[in-house]
Amino acid sequence: REAFRYMRVKEPDEALKKLFDDCVKESKNQFSYKVCFGEFPLLMNGDEIDLGFAKTKSKALSVNLKGCDKIILFAATVGHGIDRLIKKEELFSPAKAVCLQALGSERVESLCDAFNDELKAAYAESGYRLKPRFSPGYGDLSLELQNKIIPVLNCSKHLGISLGENLMMSPSKSVTAIIGIYK
Repeated sequence: REAFRYMRVKEPDEALKKLFDDCVKESKNQFSYKVCFGEFPLLMNGDEIDLGFAKTKSKALSVNLKGCDKIILFAATVGHGIDRLIKKEELFSPAKAVCLQALGSERVESLCDAFNDELKAAYAESGYRLKPRFSPGYGDLSLELQNKIIPVLNCSKHLGISLGENLMMSPSKSVTAIIGIYK
């Protein structure tokens, strides 16, 4: 359902369901689920935020982090395999490429959700709660923050993630995010 939502399809017909099922089967061994993360202190003064590894300004993020005194910074990826498959299918079957794009997006979001669930359980044991994750490029949080996140987490070594001049990550089905921690 989530992948169809990424394709903006409310009710897929039988042909699209079959195409999507074919994509699921074809991509089964193309995903490499990886996450790396770190915990950092947090200081805020209005919408000026010191994340411990970088300073930034964001009203939306400051609202999200209200009441927190530290953060978890993380990066997640499903690897290069799905990108290669998408590129191949763009040449031969654009419809299949769209399905694979949606499937890759759903897989990386599911990875982030699973990681968040693990963190919630682990931090709850110490009496902490977590805020919803917040990514660069969302709201008024500058995508430029990627330039600080990728190196501080050593994403190239741990996950194989690199950042292009346009601030887009490779593999494309990768996410970076900030999660607030509060007592």
